[in-house]
Amino acid sequence: MESSLLDNRGNSSHVKKEKPQNLVQRFGFESKKLWILAGPAILTSICQYSLGALTLTFAGLVGELDLAAVSVENNVISGLAYGIMLGMGSALETLCGQAYGAGQMRMLGVYMQRSWLIVVTTAVISVPLYVWSPPILKFIGQTTQIADAAGKFAVWMIPQLFAYAINFPIQKFLQAQGKVLVMLWISTVVLVLHTFFSWLLIWKLGWGLIGAAITLNTSWWLIVIAQLSYIFITKSDGAWSGFTWLAFVDLFGFLKLSLASAVMLCLEFWYLMILVVIAGRLENPVITVDAISICMNLNGWDAMIAIGFNAAISVRVSNELGAGNFRAAKFSVWVVSITSVSIGIVAMIIVLATRGYFPYLFTTSVAVAKETTMLAALLGVTVLLNSLQMVLSGIAVGAGWQSLVAYINVGCYYIVGLPAGIVLGFTFGFGAEGIWSGMIGGLVLQTIILIIITSITNWEKEAEEAESRVRKWGGSIL
Repeated sequence: MESSLLDNRGNSSHVKKEKPQNLVQRFGFESKKLWILAGPAILTSICQYSLGALTLTFAGLVGELDLAAVSVENNVISGLAYGIMLGMGSALETLCGQAYGAGQMRMLGVYMQRSWLIVVTTAVISVPLYVWSPPILKFIGQTTQIADAAGKFAVWMIPQLFAYAINFPIQKFLQAQGKVLVMLWISTVVLVLHTFFSWLLIWKLGWGLIGAAITLNTSWWLIVIAQLSYIFITKSDGAWSGFTWLAFVDLFGFLKLSLASAVMLCLEFWYLMILVVIAGRLENPVITVDAISICMNLNGWDAMIAIGFNAAISVRVSNELGAGNFRAAKFSVWVVSITSVSIGIVAMIIVLATRGYFPYLFTTSVAVAKETTMLAALLGVTVLLNSLQMVLSGIAVGAGWQSLVAYINVGCYYIVGLPAGIVLGFTFGFGAEGIWSGMIGGLVLQTIILIIITSITNWEKEAEEAESRVRKWGGSIL
């Protein structure tokens, strides 16, 4: 079991005998622990993101309208639901991580069940968003042609919504224990199957959007079923002891933390997705939407690396704070920040160097490719910012700062960045480049604020609050 690589404080069991003495050794020691978590988490995120990305690619080869329909559904409708489900489930990153660090293993299964109750209920409430998506999309500026096609596809994708609701709590449950290799193997097998059946149904048999819906829904439910089977069969080293009525204890309090997590992550997740919506109001909306969708697709691939580090630092910080090791939590923050930014610089260089080539991986339209190339510089800046911003968000989740970061996101993204983008794009006539530039400004402001907050944090006090949180959320009942 990969969980045996780490003890309940996230430390490698064999290294405890030889504690590193200097800064270089400490950096390498901590880096190793981060990569044990981040490496599989990055690959898992890439595999799961690739499910939608491959579907988008095959749809683009069928036609421009199919590409726009799948893109708008993925980025706006499913993107909205994805953000809500991921955010609601992310409360477990704080609770499961800190409970695991404190040695309260049985509470992880209880927390996951509480999260299921809340997130599945949220999914039921979200169904009307899918059913009535055409008028919603038209209201926010999409053309009738794109809105109707995307709306039809959205109704077929309702099963994916409930797969999200079951899957995200499972992922946080497994991540908190360091069981990232399990998720990686499952996601890899499903991705291979998804690639073949996407080619067969969408392209070879010509089923188009119907084939896309069948493959995406099936793939996400395969991931859920496989992960559940692993948990139920292995008992997850004692973290799963079966269904219990404790799942219904203090649901209102648990809901409040889930909502704070949802608001924080949704505001981040939706921010750049709004580009696709606003672009629908520009001239030549199909070409512009397709170009931005290609950029968002690549940005999403790069973000999977940052999400891997996000998960790793969230686990490291929550485990160490739960165990009372505040100095280790603080040092882990510095190591992951340096590592992630270095990778972000490399990603930016790759985007800029290939800006004349990568658009043709997603489209056969010369007009769409040309527009995409023009946006490549902004894409490069965005992937660099993502590398640090996602890590800072992971630190916030691991420490339990969701409510604070939610307020920061509202101010930076929606009071500063989005209005600035609209003014530059429409008032000053800079189009898609102006919209994206303004929104990058909001991202820069948010990143600076989070850097300041992280730098002045009293980590010893955070460890004390983590101990209190474990008791409050059920650890004392065992």
